[in-house]
Amino acid sequence: MECHVASGGGMMIAVVGPSGVGKDTLMRAAALHFANHDRVFFVRRTITRAADSGGEDHQGVSRETFDQMVAEDAFSVWWGAHGLKYGVPRSACDEMAKGRIAVVNGSRSALGVFSRVFTRLKVISITARPEVLAERLAARGRESREDILNRLARAPAALPAGLDVVTIDNSDDLDTALKAFITALEEAVASS
Repeated sequence: MECHVASGGGMMIAVVGPSGVGKDTLMRAAALHFANHDRVFFVRRTITRAADSGGEDHQGVSRETFDQMVAEDAFSVWWGAHGLKYGVPRSACDEMAKGRIAVVNGSRSALGVFSRVFTRLKVISITARPEVLAERLAARGRESREDILNRLARAPAALPAGLDVVTIDNSDDLDTALKAFITALEEAVASS
């Protein structure tokens, strides 16, 4: 499936970055900023984990239900990572066709698929220094110190060539990163 959007129409913005970098925090704050803006909407993903597991607001489903949704062509894009499956609902394309800007928590590993499906795609890559990531991951309490060090030792997947990418460093104060994030979204609205 391709999500064709005419020139001057909507756009998909995929927000990517490693665990602990602050994607969910930035997206929640930006969603509040754009709450009364009819051109920007934040996509609620479907994920094979409980809806009350923390982090982003998502539709939690079982693996069986997710597989059924794939069979029913319910997603524009879906992928697997870290033992979970993630899906972007097909309704995102419908909203983009109306000229809206869709913002979704994406995955570096799925950007090749995103670029094939969404004809107008922008990537916002959130980064942070390794010591900041280590501190944030430790504060979550979900992983052992050894698991965190192993996670940080893995090199992040390279972004596919030819993508429109904005990189935002979220190592320091949240306000600075949030301002850059909102500016990137406002520029996307102005360009579409």
